[in-house]
Amino acid sequence: MKTLVIQSKNPSEIKFLSNLLKKLGIDAKWMNSEEIEDFGMSVLMKQADRKKKVSREVILKKLKA
Repeated sequence: MKTLVIQSKNPSEIKFLSNLLKKLGIDAKWMNSEEIEDFGMSVLMKQADRKKKVSREVILKKLKA
């Protein structure tokens, strides 16, 4: 399965495309900007290297900076 993301600033275009996809039997989901950011963050988290460990001191130093 593949996913296509379309971003439009015009609500009428989104409505047109949604109706077209529905007629073609293709599922469509609306996402607001917050959901898009959450999705992007989850992709980055999945790509992160979890093998390396960082000390607590290094983390606190970064947070204070």
